[in-house]
Amino acid sequence: MKIVSWNVNSIRIRKKQLLDLIKKEKPDFVCLQEIKSSNNAFPKDDFKDLNYFLYINGMPSYNGVCILSKNKVDSFYSHDFCNKDDSRHIEVKYKGIRIHSIYVPAGGDVPDASVNKKFEHKLNFLKEMKQYFSTKDNNIIAGDLNIAPYENDVWSHNQLKNVVSHTEIERTKLLDILKNGDFIDTFKLLIPPAENLFTWWSYRSPDFRLNNRGRRLDHIWINKKSSLKLIKAKIIKEYRELQKPSDHVPVVLELSF
Repeated sequence: MKIVSWNVNSIRIRKKQLLDLIKKEKPDFVCLQEIKSSNNAFPKDDFKDLNYFLYINGMPSYNGVCILSKNKVDSFYSHDFCNKDDSRHIEVKYKGIRIHSIYVPAGGDVPDASVNKKFEHKLNFLKEMKQYFSTKDNNIIAGDLNIAPYENDVWSHNQLKNVVSHTEIERTKLLDILKNGDFIDTFKLLIPPAENLFTWWSYRSPDFRLNNRGRRLDHIWINKKSSLKLIKAKIIKEYRELQKPSDHVPVVLELSF
């Protein structure tokens, strides 16, 4: 089984890139974030020839998540984290496995919940995530979690330790979800530590490869007690070099039953 996760940062703009990715990788599941499209406006017809089922939790212009599946799933569900109705989660159940596409709030610029409502929302979202996944098993979490949890998940820990996405409170809360839910951080396990695992590079960087000021914000986790066996993982950095790229790149995990 192959799973792709990608924050496309607009399905309309990145549609051709996504279609090319699917044709090349032939994944069983594609978990998308930040599709920036309502359910009705999603370009469903463009994916018909690929024979994928579409499960969408969208909203106009902002956020939105989606899962494409080669097989019809047993059920699908969207949880409204923090009662915001902001389309940040969708899950499908297939052969007893729950596959989630999730988009954690970015959190704004100021890492202080007392003055920044966006950061407060992010911390509340993480708190609810911990509760939500503590009651479920056989999960695969795929998505833009908007946090680089380890010191080597960013280009400079010292320069980013007080920057949103890498602050101690965010890193601690995300790793608490990982531990509490008995998850495996698959990319940390499968890709050699010597390789940087960045999945996001700011649009402000004129040459992302030269400066390489990246962060690992995109993740795929599985429960330790899952019957699935890990095979390999990869980060497709080439998609950051395309014309009009997303600031995130696709990540791929292969497993077997």
